[in-house]
Amino acid sequence: MKTFLQYLGIILLLLGVVCLIVYKYSVPENALLITAMALEFVGILCYIIVNKRLE
Repeated sequence: MKTFLQYLGIILLLLGVVCLIVYKYSVPENALLITAMALEFVGILCYIIVNKRLE
């Protein structure tokens, strides 16, 4: 579980990137941009906070 928490921020960042790729190549909707932005923001915060707490 501790290993999963270390990679949670990276997983969220990658999901945000996947949303941006889907937006670029198939469905140009603003909802995908908002979702990608939220995932990127939460992923960065999660990565910083979780890795500070686990050290």
